[in-house]
Amino acid sequence: MRLIERRIGLLFAGFLVAFLLIVCRAFWLQGVEASQLSSQALNQQTQTIMVPGLRGSILDRNGTRLASSEDAATIYATPYQVKNPPVAAERLAPILKQKKAKVLEELTVESGFSYLAKDVDLATAEKVEKLEIEGIGQLPASRRTYPQGEMAGQVIGVVGVDGEGLTGIEAGEESALAGEEGERSVVTDALGDPIKLETVKEARDGEDVQLTLDPVIQEKTEQVLAKVGETYSPHGATAIVMDPETSEILAMANWPPVNPGDLEHISSEDLLNRATSFNYEPGSTFKAFTVSAALEEGLVTPSTELTLPPEIEVGERWIHDAEERGTETMTVSQILARSSNVGAVEIGLRVGATKFSKWIEKFGFGKQTGVQFPGEEKGIVPKLSEYSGATMGNLPMGQGAAVTPMQMVQGYAAIAHEGIERPPQLIKRIGEEPVHEPQGHRVISAKTAEEVREMLEGVLGPEGTASQVSVPGYTLAGKTGTAQVAENGGYSETKYVASFIGFAPAMHPKFLAAVIVDQPEGEIYGGSVAAPAFGEIAAFSLPYLGVPHE
Repeated sequence: MRLIERRIGLLFAGFLVAFLLIVCRAFWLQGVEASQLSSQALNQQTQTIMVPGLRGSILDRNGTRLASSEDAATIYATPYQVKNPPVAAERLAPILKQKKAKVLEELTVESGFSYLAKDVDLATAEKVEKLEIEGIGQLPASRRTYPQGEMAGQVIGVVGVDGEGLTGIEAGEESALAGEEGERSVVTDALGDPIKLETVKEARDGEDVQLTLDPVIQEKTEQVLAKVGETYSPHGATAIVMDPETSEILAMANWPPVNPGDLEHISSEDLLNRATSFNYEPGSTFKAFTVSAALEEGLVTPSTELTLPPEIEVGERWIHDAEERGTETMTVSQILARSSNVGAVEIGLRVGATKFSKWIEKFGFGKQTGVQFPGEEKGIVPKLSEYSGATMGNLPMGQGAAVTPMQMVQGYAAIAHEGIERPPQLIKRIGEEPVHEPQGHRVISAKTAEEVREMLEGVLGPEGTASQVSVPGYTLAGKTGTAQVAENGGYSETKYVASFIGFAPAMHPKFLAAVIVDQPEGEIYGGSVAAPAFGEIAAFSLPYLGVPHE
């Protein structure tokens, strides 16, 4: 009997100990660890989703979208939840436009998460959703589109995989264009179905950026440049059209073109905007600044006569004209019209190295123009202390210094606009705020600017280097350039840059354009390669802009 009572007592004691342990455990869980466990449970049922803010649009001067963003979706997989990966891959691959093997690889990775496709359009996302494949989900995203295709591709630029601007306006105006991500909290039940949606932080869309580009002139300029590319197969080419009165850029074209929405076969060099990044020796187009400097210094007038030998020695270099001739007397106007190298050097020597260096700086060479575009080059201009014995035989005729097309346009705009130079303007408005016209400063007198404009008419006259170019009803003015490409410490005998920069009407310009062709094949001269392209752009643009016949 006692043995039985002892066993019952031991059993009771065991039950009592077990009960006490349970009570203590319950107290621990409910009291000490309650908040931590509650948080873990909540985390298991709550998911935070990042909601992208739409990137602002890039617009032309009329408000038409050149680049815009739209809602999209990112398709992902939770591999261990996909019951039949081969079948799932077979169904998903054609919708996502991917190879079945690639999709299957993502569905069978060992991690608990993998991306199948980023930033797909909503129509594609809907097709995926209708498949109702377990383990396949979607996240909100946005995608960049370029409705006008290749138009102004290098100017607009491209964005990276995370939606940040990498080149062009996309990069330069990143702070305005970029949206701000928002957050949403999704609470799900035990089966994973959403039961509550809360906005933790609102997403903010980026601001629109409106450019000064005119889509009609831009399209025509690109067509003309494409024709130059097809005819002469150059290394590259660029063209700029500007309103010289406002300094607004109406067109900025590059060849070969690029489509920012299709970068599969595009190199980083293809994405460069040559208008602001191409450093080149300008050749004879620079002679307009040499003459301007001499006029300002009171050393010559348009009718001043100079007796020019067949060639001239400066330092250790002999300089001659493009065409052989004997000793000849030319006026300053004729020197500019016929693009005499010897004449330009003679005028430059009259100015002298010290003053000539000052005028190069005053016209803005060797520094950025201030156009609203990222990564603008500033050219390569020697300092006065770096001049050699031959420098003043090179600079007056456009050799020995590198410029950009945008710098040349800015300089010619000063000649066109009464001697006032202003930074070129590419951006018209950011968000709701208009960009005010940049302040200008006087470079040369209005009288000098008028005299140079009149002399530049002669370039397209009977004796000029672009005599074959004309636009009925308008008087054109401008300058041709044919420059050897500098290489290996000297100049190439086979590679040239052909260019033309001009404006119209000559005495009261409303239109200015530059065409620069890098290493054309077959023809090399600015008068035959670039000047006709300028003429074609001018013939279209002048009536389009409503410029009356003279």
